[in-house]
Amino acid sequence: MLVGIAGGSCSGKTTLAKNLLVEFPDSSCLLAFDDYYHDLSEMPVSARSRVNYDHPDSLDTHLFVAHLEALSNGISVEVPIYDFATHTRPGGTHQLRAADVVIVDGVLLLALPECREFLDLTVFVDAPEEIRLERRLERDVFERGRDEAGVRSQFITSVSPMHQLLVEPSQQYADLVVSHPFQIDEATQLVCDRIEAATS
Repeated sequence: MLVGIAGGSCSGKTTLAKNLLVEFPDSSCLLAFDDYYHDLSEMPVSARSRVNYDHPDSLDTHLFVAHLEALSNGISVEVPIYDFATHTRPGGTHQLRAADVVIVDGVLLLALPECREFLDLTVFVDAPEEIRLERRLERDVFERGRDEAGVRSQFITSVSPMHQLLVEPSQQYADLVVSHPFQIDEATQLVCDRIEAATS
C-alpha cells in the first residue's frame, strides 16, 4: 500500500510521515520526493540559487515515478543521494527496501497525476503561510547551511507562488486533510486507522 503525504513546504508532512514509520516499524518504508532533485553540479554555484526548486521541472519525476511503480510491485529501489547545501548529487545511492506500507512524502506529490496514480491513500497537511515560513527559516538556516535573507527571498519568489499555483489546489485530491493546528499524535492515529481499514 502506497500512502502519499503532501502539503506545503514545512507544513508538517515529513513529521507525520516519520510518525507513521514508528507505528509500522516492521512493515513500512519512507520514500521522499525531495531526494529526486536534479543534479546541478554542472551549473555555476551562483546560478543555482536562482533555480525554482518548487516547480516540477526541478525534480527527476521520471525516476521517481519508476521507483513508485517498483515499490508498488514489491521491488526495492536505489534512491539517489542529494545534497541540499550544494544542490547536487555527490554520488551514490541508498537502497530502499520494499515494504507492505510505503510512506511517500512530497510537496508536489498530489499536483502531478503521474504520481497520484500509484497512491492508494492520499493525505494533505495544511498550514498557514506564516507558520511554514517560520519553520522553513529554522530548517534551511540550521540544517541546510542557507542564510536568512536568501531563504526569505526564495520563499517570496518561488515557494509561495508555486504553493498557490500547484500545491494548494492539489488538496482536492486528498482522501484526508490534516489542518493546522493539530496534534501530531492524533493526526498519526487518523492516518493509521485509514491504513489499517484498507489493509484488513
